[in-house]
Amino acid sequence: MKSERRGLVLMLSVLLVSAALGGIYGPNVRAKGSSSGDAQSSVRNFTQVLDVVQGNYAQKVDVDKIVYEGAIPGMLRMLDPHSNFFDARAWATNREEMRGRYYGVGMGIIPRGDRTVVMSPYVGTPAFKAGIRPGDVIVKIDDKSTQGMSSSEVADLLRGAKGTAVRITVSREGYADLLVFTVMRDEIPHHAVELAFEVKPGIGYIWLSGFNEKTESELGEAMKQLNAASLDGLILDMRGNHGGLLNEAIAVSDMLLDKNQLIVSHRGRASAERRFYAVRGNQGNNMPLVILVNDNSASATEIVAGAVQDHDRGVIVGENTFGKGLVQTVEPLSENTGLALTIARYYTPSGRLIQRDYKSISLYEYYERKVPEHPTEIRLTDSGRQVTGGGGIAPDITVHEPEFNPFQKALLRADVFFAVASVGGFTRHYLGTRPTITREFFADQAVLADFRKFLASKNVHYTEAELADNLDWVKRKIKQEVFLSVFGQQESFKVQLEADPQLLAAVDAVPQARALYEKARKIIAQRASAPTYRP
Repeated sequence: MKSERRGLVLMLSVLLVSAALGGIYGPNVRAKGSSSGDAQSSVRNFTQVLDVVQGNYAQKVDVDKIVYEGAIPGMLRMLDPHSNFFDARAWATNREEMRGRYYGVGMGIIPRGDRTVVMSPYVGTPAFKAGIRPGDVIVKIDDKSTQGMSSSEVADLLRGAKGTAVRITVSREGYADLLVFTVMRDEIPHHAVELAFEVKPGIGYIWLSGFNEKTESELGEAMKQLNAASLDGLILDMRGNHGGLLNEAIAVSDMLLDKNQLIVSHRGRASAERRFYAVRGNQGNNMPLVILVNDNSASATEIVAGAVQDHDRGVIVGENTFGKGLVQTVEPLSENTGLALTIARYYTPSGRLIQRDYKSISLYEYYERKVPEHPTEIRLTDSGRQVTGGGGIAPDITVHEPEFNPFQKALLRADVFFAVASVGGFTRHYLGTRPTITREFFADQAVLADFRKFLASKNVHYTEAELADNLDWVKRKIKQEVFLSVFGQQESFKVQLEADPQLLAAVDAVPQARALYEKARKIIAQRASAPTYRP
C-alpha cells in the first residue's frame, strides 16, 4: 500500500503542477492556483479510474509502474517532446549533469553479454591513475561478482562517498591472471570543455560538449589558455552538444558578442517576454569565429549559434541543427523525482523561432528526424543576410559527415578495432603484449602485419585492394583506438580530428568569418552615425 500511495501522491503532484503551469533549462517556477475546477475534476477522474483498476484488474497492479512509466509520460507527451518526467535515477543523473560533477571512480562502462566492460576511464580520474584500461572486463567489485548485473547496477557499486575505497577486479587480454585495482573514490567532473588546443598555428580549437554550471568558467579558462585575443581564428566545436542551462548559454554568448548586443528572448503563455543582452561583451576577443554544429546540436547550442549567426559574429559550419526552441523549467517533486515542463519559446536576435514542427508527426519521427525540414520564416542578419527559422540553425557552409564505404562498414560491424569489442578487438589484442606505447606510435608495416593476422584469426574477409584503398583510414582508426586506451579520450579525439572534413572546412572558413564580422561592424557603425530626420 505504501508504494500505491506514493505513486498516487506523485501523480497528483504532477497533475496539479502541469495544470497550473500550462530543455534548455530556465529558472524554476512555482505552481499557481487554478482559476477553474478543470484541474480538480481531472484529478478526481484519474483517481476514480485508478481505484477501479486497483480493485478489479485481473492481476495485481504495480501502481508505480502505471504512474511512472504510463500515466505521467503519456500526459507529458501530449504537450510537447521536451516536457519530461524524471524518476529517481534519472533525476539524480540530471542533477549531476547540471552541476557538472559526481562521486565515483571516473570511467564509462557498457554491457557486453552478461558482463560489464570498461569503455574508457576519464583522464586524470582515480580509475585512469590506477591503470584501468578500455576493454577491461569487470569481474568483481569488492567481493561481489558482477556476472549477470546490469551496467547501471555496476555503476551504482562503483559510485560512493569521496575518500572511500573500492576494489575492482578485471580480466584483461594478454594476462593469464585477474588484475585487482584498489581505487579511492573522488569527485568526478563532468567537463563542459573537453579539449582546447591549436589545431594549427594561430587557429584555436575548443570542444564544448555541454552547458552545465561550469561551462562559463571552463570556456573562459580555455580561451585564456589559448590567448584567444591573439589568435587568427577560433573554432568552437559544439557538434553533439544537446544543450543544458539557459544562463550558461547566455554567458557563453556574452563572451563572444559585442557589448549590448541582444542574445536571445523568450516568452510563453504565462511567461512575460524576457530579453537577454551581452552585458560585458567579448572584451577584446575579436578573433574570427567559426562554430561547428550537426543534427545533434540542440537547445542551448542553438541559442549560441543563432546569436553568432544573426549578428554576423562568425560562420556556422557543418549540418543543420536539431531544432529545439522550447524552454523548460525543472521542478523537483516528491520521492526524489522531477519534472521538466515547457514554459516558453525562445527567439534569436533576428526574431527566429528555431523549434521544429512536432505536432503533425509522431515522437519517434520527431527524434529520428524522419521528415524533411520546412523552415517557416525568413529573417535578416545585421549585415542583411537571409537566415531561416522554424527548422533549426542552417549552417552558412554545409559540410556533411562522411559516410562509410562498404569495406569500412564491414570492419566496423565486425568490431575489429575497438578495445571493448565482443570479438576482443585488435586494440586489446595488440596492447595485451605491449604494455609500453609512446605518443610517437603509428600503424607502421609491423602493426599492419599484426592487424592482417588478427583479421584472419577472426575470419574477417577482405582483399588487399580494399585494404590499400582504405589504408589511411585503417591506420588512423588503429592509432585512434590505441591512443584511447593509453592516453585517454582527448588524445584519441585529436587523432580523429586530423582528417575530419568538417573541421578542415572550419579552418578554411576563418578568412570568411573575419570578413563577415568586419562587414557587420561597419554596417552597424554606419547605421549608428546616420542622421535621424524628424518631420
